[in-house]
Amino acid sequence: MKAFELVLPASLEQALAELPEPARGRESARERVKLLAGGQDLLGELKEHLVEPERVIDLKRIPGLERIEPAPDGSLGIGALATVAALGEDAAVARSFAVLREAALSVASPQIRNAGTVGGNLCQRPRCWYYRHEKAVCLKKGGSECFSYGGLSKYNAILGGGPSYIVHPSDLAPALVALGAEVTLRGKGCERTLPLERFFTLPSEGSVLRENVLASDEILTRVKVPAPPAGGWRSTYVKFKERGSYDFALASVALALSMQGDTIREARLCLGGVAPIPWRVSAAEAALSGRKIDAEAARAAGEAALQGAEPLQHNAYKIPLAKALVAKALLALAKA
Repeated sequence: MKAFELVLPASLEQALAELPEPARGRESARERVKLLAGGQDLLGELKEHLVEPERVIDLKRIPGLERIEPAPDGSLGIGALATVAALGEDAAVARSFAVLREAALSVASPQIRNAGTVGGNLCQRPRCWYYRHEKAVCLKKGGSECFSYGGLSKYNAILGGGPSYIVHPSDLAPALVALGAEVTLRGKGCERTLPLERFFTLPSEGSVLRENVLASDEILTRVKVPAPPAGGWRSTYVKFKERGSYDFALASVALALSMQGDTIREARLCLGGVAPIPWRVSAAEAALSGRKIDAEAARAAGEAALQGAEPLQHNAYKIPLAKALVAKALLALAKA
């Protein structure tokens, strides 16, 4: 680990003052200064020399960012420093947003959930083993080639890939996208709010070196989940992982349904573990709208969700796996 300056701000304004202005060029300002929340991802990158910042800003002393606050209108505010464990244990989340609770409880181990934060989970870096290998100068680290394209690709993208084939590792992101969440990004003297779905960027959009639109002079401070529709959501998160515990998704499905009697009025479906971003599937949502929950609807939704999939040499298994998970999630909600 390379030596760095550790900054301990006591307020959001102090933290923002320490951030650099956006810089042009290959070595961006975001690489010279890093934000530390729970540290579950960043510390691993530091130890493996994947990032070598000059300064690390520890956000944990900033008051208020750890709160989970249900609002009178039924919406939910989540501070970026709220732990994944707190989210999974929150009564308001369990009552109205089952998909988010299930996603939170699926993350890693209890120890990591107690330390990891919501903001950190959304902003974590890829788990591709070429990216995580200190000696592999792949496209994501400024090289000229995505080694997974012609190499070992078991864990890589089948949707939205190219020129890099990473997958986004977050469990919370697909659940929050399925719920229509938005994020607040605070800069120096300004603030912007955007749908979480637009926070993430494909490798083909802008810089291949980044996975989201967070600028070097911004901090993700808050996530807002809108109030459920009349009648509420039926929702669930289904995840398939290689090991029984403490593992990332090979594929996952976040599904939220608004029902009118036994008919689906609105569906929101987002896949995880299969694309460089949480993969919202509007074709599958349209295939479910106006239908009853049955085996044929589950089959149609699975087929629609995986339209356009382009597997690499070692990850074609993700196509039938993801289709089966879509069906499993939908049929589980028939009993809700």
